[in-house]
Amino acid sequence: MQILDGKQTSLDIQQEIAQEVQVLVDEGKKKPHLAAILVGNNGASETYVGAKVKACERVGFDSTLLRFDESITEDELVAEVNKINNDTNIDGLIVQLPLPSHINEMTITETILPSKDVDGFHPQNIGKMALNLPTFLPATPAGIVELIKRYNIDTEGKHCVVVGRSHIVGSPMSILMARNSYPGNCTVTLTHSRTTNLKELCLTADILIVALGRAEFITADMVKDGACVIDVGISRVKSDKTKSGWKLKGDVNYDEVAPKCDFITPVPGGVGPMTIAMLLKNTLYAVKGFN
Repeated sequence: MQILDGKQTSLDIQQEIAQEVQVLVDEGKKKPHLAAILVGNNGASETYVGAKVKACERVGFDSTLLRFDESITEDELVAEVNKINNDTNIDGLIVQLPLPSHINEMTITETILPSKDVDGFHPQNIGKMALNLPTFLPATPAGIVELIKRYNIDTEGKHCVVVGRSHIVGSPMSILMARNSYPGNCTVTLTHSRTTNLKELCLTADILIVALGRAEFITADMVKDGACVIDVGISRVKSDKTKSGWKLKGDVNYDEVAPKCDFITPVPGGVGPMTIAMLLKNTLYAVKGFN
């Protein structure tokens, strides 16, 4: 069993990006500039945005963090996004989700210029991804693809089962794993919480990608020997074994499942750090293009 170390792989990618940024600077070109919008004071969002800002510093990007009270109206937030759209100094923009319930997330996503949508959520970029055209890929699926590539995991002709159908992870993941390229060329089954024979389908998976958001949902009796298991989920569950009283758990019961696998991602330290690395890579693409 080999652990897919997303933390180290992410740092490797960030080092590569830092070297490319240094080349840009040496050539007298501008540093990539990533802007993030944070609405309200959601604890998890604060943590994620903080990690993204620190990562920008590590690779030599400029970064801007704009904070707004959760009482901001949808129209006001649209106006703030348009300010960044029109700022030629800023190359990429992320709006941290979730947003307050009175704001339509898709309205905000569609307001972001596709050329600055480094989260890869804009319908135009999703459409390009589906057509296998150069574009910003959603950061988490892109991170999973990169992790598979760097560990040389065979995907040709394999059965890939994706659990979860979100527009952020599950749906784009199914498209990427079916592409006529590496990683890809899988036969993909996209499942979700209402799939009636979920256990049976998971047992057929050579590659099992789980993004359901339910702590330790996948147990050993749902995974076949020799599978590659990629756990996207992360949940805070109460624990009397930690000082904080909480522990982070994935969608996979790691202790049960790991002994059966050829490859598995840990939580934390698996997919999460890769998401940040690919967000940075998308921002670099915004400056350099996709060549």
